[in-house]
Amino acid sequence: MERKACSESRCVKISRVFPTDLNNHNTLFGGRLMEYIDDIASISAHRHARVEVVTASTDSVDFLQPIRQSDSVCLTSYVSWTGTSSMEVFVKVVAEELNTGRRHVAATAFLTFVALDENNHPIEVPAVYPETEEEKLLFETAGERAKIRRQHREASKNLALKLTSNKIWD
Repeated sequence: MERKACSESRCVKISRVFPTDLNNHNTLFGGRLMEYIDDIASISAHRHARVEVVTASTDSVDFLQPIRQSDSVCLTSYVSWTGTSSMEVFVKVVAEELNTGRRHVAATAFLTFVALDENNHPIEVPAVYPETEEEKLLFETAGERAKIRRQHREASKNLALKLTSNKIWD
């Protein structure tokens, strides 16, 4: 299977922030931003694998700066690392104050997707290679994030076993 450049999965989405997108602090509602993040990340994963993909985990979403109604929000995503059937997708969120043109990184996120065959079984994906300095940085640090993901997933499985209950209300 031939390797692919990170840039082959790059996606960009720009949206205006409307009053209906705001929370009680008059900033972009975090759930709305998370919806945007999962949407664009899934497209990057699908572009890379060229088969159906499913979100395996949202590894992190870090809200760094508020996004206001006077801003536009630009999300950029790409596959930053691959396992056998899994893909780490990085999403960078940049807010632009439309009246001044000032921009700042408002959030970053890492998500993991798994490629699926026609029977919904995991399928091998092409390896990825970085080209830009940002892509190289993320690629070089991906091994540690993958290790943390495995540990976190195992802890989540163990916790779920302890939480399983037939009760509707506790």
